[in-house]
Amino acid sequence: MNRTRRPLIAGNWKMNGLSAASTSLAAELAARATDAARSGSLRADVLLCPPATLLAEVGRLVAGSPIATGGQDCHAEASGAFTGDVSAEMLADIGCRYVIVGHSERRSLHKESDAIVLAKASAALRAGLAAIVCVGETAAERDAGQALAVVERQLRGSAPSTSAAVVVAYEPVWAIGTGRTASPADIGEVHAHLRQVLKDHLGPKGNDVRILYGGSVKAANAGAILSTADVDGALVGGASLKADDFWGIVTAV
Repeated sequence: MNRTRRPLIAGNWKMNGLSAASTSLAAELAARATDAARSGSLRADVLLCPPATLLAEVGRLVAGSPIATGGQDCHAEASGAFTGDVSAEMLADIGCRYVIVGHSERRSLHKESDAIVLAKASAALRAGLAAIVCVGETAAERDAGQALAVVERQLRGSAPSTSAAVVVAYEPVWAIGTGRTASPADIGEVHAHLRQVLKDHLGPKGNDVRILYGGSVKAANAGAILSTADVDGALVGGASLKADDFWGIVTAV
């Protein structure tokens, strides 16, 4: 981890959460983050990305705390006849500061191409949001020795080249929700390659972009992952749904 880039621990709740339990979780995390900030022990930025149905309420509960909110996806257009979609401007309007784009579940289940992800990331920047651009290889691609080529192609095709107001999240598809985690050596190799691609893509500003790791991150393995070079935080799935588990990752920074 590079201490010149402040770490970011982001919780992606995915399609999980109903109002009672989720608002309780948000309130608990806001209280912990506020206490940690007051004591000087909070060493990371903290982000919650709940489902769209909970964004406004979670935003209200964490207001005044160090926790930011973000969307899990956005449409490329600012408005229009796109039933069921949410624009980046709408997310910004309710106080979001980030939005996730190009998650592997969107790429695979919704057939989103690099071009679509790029359009969404550009929309996020247009609305004043930071885009968390996700990249990652499948098990077959890794076994074929294509991991670095795949994430480079995705990053070059999905991240705007005109702004460093992005965050990159490396999530090997084979480690998402499977209980499998890439080794620190595997993570370090990919993150170092992504850093070089960012510098090629953005020039010196590529050094300022945070690169997160995601894929079965837990409190038990967070310390080893976060101590790896060029790992600037984590994008957390299942472990972000329980206060103790998520906060254990935050405090591992």
